[in-house]
Amino acid sequence: MPDTPTAQEVRQIRPAPEARVFSPAAVVASCVGFVLIGALQALYGPAIPAFRDEFGLSPSAAGLGLSAHFVGGVAGVLLFDRLYGRMGNRRILGTSYLLMALGAAGFALAPNWPAALAAALLAGLGFGGIDYGLNQLFAVGFGHRSTAMLNILNAHFGIGAILGPALVAAVGAEHYPALFLAFAAANLPLLLCLRGVRDQVPQPGSGTTGTTGTTGTTGTTGTTAGGSARGRSLGSVLAVFVTLYVLHVGIEAGVGGWEPTHLETVGYGAGAAATATSVYWLMMTVGRFLVAPLALRHSPQAIITVSCAGMTVCLLLASVPWLAPYAYAGVGLFIAPIFPTGLPWLNAAAPRARRAGALVIAASMIGGVAAGPALGKAIEWSGVRAVPLLLCAVSAVCLLATLWLIRATRTDPPAL
Repeated sequence: MPDTPTAQEVRQIRPAPEARVFSPAAVVASCVGFVLIGALQALYGPAIPAFRDEFGLSPSAAGLGLSAHFVGGVAGVLLFDRLYGRMGNRRILGTSYLLMALGAAGFALAPNWPAALAAALLAGLGFGGIDYGLNQLFAVGFGHRSTAMLNILNAHFGIGAILGPALVAAVGAEHYPALFLAFAAANLPLLLCLRGVRDQVPQPGSGTTGTTGTTGTTGTTGTTAGGSARGRSLGSVLAVFVTLYVLHVGIEAGVGGWEPTHLETVGYGAGAAATATSVYWLMMTVGRFLVAPLALRHSPQAIITVSCAGMTVCLLLASVPWLAPYAYAGVGLFIAPIFPTGLPWLNAAAPRARRAGALVIAASMIGGVAAGPALGKAIEWSGVRAVPLLLCAVSAVCLLATLWLIRATRTDPPAL
């Protein structure tokens, strides 16, 4: 019996319908949960003027709210990874929703800025648990549809990220406590839907993930999504996956943070630059919905390769001023599938590395935090006009990492 089953064998051992991880109601609730975590992350930035007025903060001090949230998110991913398999899935998700609700309510009612930061850290802890828990369960819980379902799940995060700033604009930044309290309350009904989540932990690499189940499609015939080349160590495969996640999330955050400045520098008005940036985030959400049906026919490797190549070309075109707004929208479209599509590939490529998913999800958060300072230093040296070229170089590294992973995960499992 070979260590890595063929694509045909994977199709034969898909879980029976009665062994499904999510009921239909739980799937809907999970998507709503991702809308909420996307909205929470996006609420901090637009509310910064109100933080500054209420607590008398400098811009850098006000920005610590989102930083505390991300620090809590990384801690939540790592903490709940330790508990994954020891606690039931329902308890992990339920605890995460409660922590996020308590943190959001605490942030709204905080009497001073240190208390607000502690509450943001608590909310981030729950955020990380939900991000990790649902991504992990969706990656192994839908058989050959896992890649498609992960893209749909993460598309709802984008809906929340668009909705959060819109709500702040509608009610006014000074009313941010009411928004955080409403967000906290919205978490609570989701607890009722956890009964539809299977409590037993699915095991990655057991045939629930890894291939599209479609023969005749490039990258799927005769191999799984996750076999790896003989002699490639598990550590090196994981290291390259982590690199891919850190860099692509760095690009995602870099475009979102610096696109308005770059567009204004090359001659666009502030309103047009802001609108183009909104379109970039919208295209990320649209891209995940669009790739869901494609994921049923094409392998994760093929999707991520096309995504990285398209992202690289679009960033190169963004250096041309009259093309820049459209090219940035293309970046959003191409970068969209990478995060959710890579998780089933990772689970199949390293089925014995139980913590692989936690490593890359935590790495993605670290990439988002590190992108701002790192890109800022590079811009100090090269100028704002070089933003798309700097990000293009990083995107090219993502493409090289993807090609290396395809070669490294082609046949046998990684050597321990």
